[in-house]
Amino acid sequence: MNVSASTLSLTVADVDASLAFLTTHLGYQVAMAADGFASLTREDAAVDIVLLAKGTEVLPPEQRDQQATGLILALTVSDLAAEEARLRAAGAPITMPLREEPWGERLFQLTDPNGVVVQLVEWATPSTS
Repeated sequence: MNVSASTLSLTVADVDASLAFLTTHLGYQVAMAADGFASLTREDAAVDIVLLAKGTEVLPPEQRDQQATGLILALTVSDLAAEEARLRAAGAPITMPLREEPWGERLFQLTDPNGVVVQLVEWATPSTS
């Protein structure tokens, strides 16, 4: 298998709210959109995102009323502290403050209006002793 691109499809109650969050705070751009649907992309290595309205008939019947829950969209970035400062200044909903885990992961989380958790991550450089 050769994967040429990655897309995360999220079923949400309010497509426009998630679209505004992702374009305003995380630099996504709309590739295409229609009623109850948006395809978002970035020019870097971030995963593309498709937003589908809950109840849409495009989905199989058993998936139509499910919503994106229990997942974390993790994006690895450089200069995590600067990103947190930028997002705080912009009034983004930071729901877990910046912290460092014992294994060297530095991270913080935001939550979009539909409850989708976005985690920005940076890996600490191991010290050479």
